[in-house]
Amino acid sequence: MDYFVVSFGKALSLLLGGDPETYSALRTTLWVSTTSLIMSLLGGVPLGFLLGYASFPGRRFLRTLVDTLLSLPTVLIGLLVYGLLTHHGPLGRFGLLFTVHAIIIGQTLLALPIVIALTASAVEALDERLHVTLLSLGAGRWRRFLTSVREARFGLLTASVTAYGRVLTEVGIAIMVGGNIKWHTRTLTTAIALETNKGDFASGVALGLILLSLAFLVNIALYGLRKRV
Repeated sequence: MDYFVVSFGKALSLLLGGDPETYSALRTTLWVSTTSLIMSLLGGVPLGFLLGYASFPGRRFLRTLVDTLLSLPTVLIGLLVYGLLTHHGPLGRFGLLFTVHAIIIGQTLLALPIVIALTASAVEALDERLHVTLLSLGAGRWRRFLTSVREARFGLLTASVTAYGRVLTEVGIAIMVGGNIKWHTRTLTTAIALETNKGDFASGVALGLILLSLAFLVNIALYGLRKRV
């Protein structure tokens, strides 16, 4: 019990004392996680809506493929992105490896199947009479799309919360393509891994408590947003 009390005290000390390394990792975590979520929503919501709403050949196969990608190992995503961005890779000339941009690319690939699958599920759960009603009212394609998105808004928020929680706590991709570089690409999760490897478990737990607090605040914010919409 004393172990957790010490860790909790250390977490408060890091935050209230303005520890520069902790705040640097916190800023990097927020930057890469939020940007990854936005990128995955921009690409995933339209694709998820199409998958859940439209009927086309191969739809069932694509749905199964997306559901399978939900369990894609993060180390595999890290290897894929590393291969793309390494000096000899197809995107190597851009010099993105071991930067926050590389972490954002990897975490976007991690969050994308989550957003697509949960958006498709939210659209599939809509009342079947909604589409017929909108057609009978003479609503155009764009109007039908916006109305369906509004009706599925709670499912979209759930997709956002789930995807954000996934990228916020991700560590494998951040280490492999970010390099855990102090002041640059070190996130809270990679800092936790570093402190644990050094044997400083109290610091690792303290950073974990900060990460947990951050996830808690994000969920409170999204819960408040859900009540407003």
